[in-house]
Amino acid sequence: MKPKVHKNFMELKFPSRSENESFARVAVASFVSQLDPTVEELTDIKTVVSEAVTNAVIHGYENGEGMIYIRAEIEGKRVCIQVTDYGVGIQDVSEARQPLYTSKPELERSGMGFTIMENFMDEVTIHSKPGEGTTIYMVKYLKSHQQQKMAN
Repeated sequence: MKPKVHKNFMELKFPSRSENESFARVAVASFVSQLDPTVEELTDIKTVVSEAVTNAVIHGYENGEGMIYIRAEIEGKRVCIQVTDYGVGIQDVSEARQPLYTSKPELERSGMGFTIMENFMDEVTIHSKPGEGTTIYMVKYLKSHQQQKMAN
């Protein structure tokens, strides 16, 4: 008999306001906590949610009105996070993924959002259509605390 794999999901929907970024980050981290991640794994997840939500607020909706949707799923030790906006979309996704690229240089942003997501997660996929919005899919495979001890 196969051991039962733990599965669960949650969804959030909130206005594209910068003050909601910390709520989203904490909500997803709290949800993922049921898998007993390491502090580093939880920090990585908080950071990528923060980056994705901030991108939706600043670039997706250009600080205007709109909704941001987050879906987080867990299956075993696999965490999938999807952040969606229905804002302006990205003209050139491959260009936007380049380190230091920013579509808003006047805001003195670092242009590292996608680079951070790609470094902290195991998989990052971006689907975007100009005028229709953007969805970022991110996957992280959590290690058990036992695996962490053996690696160190």
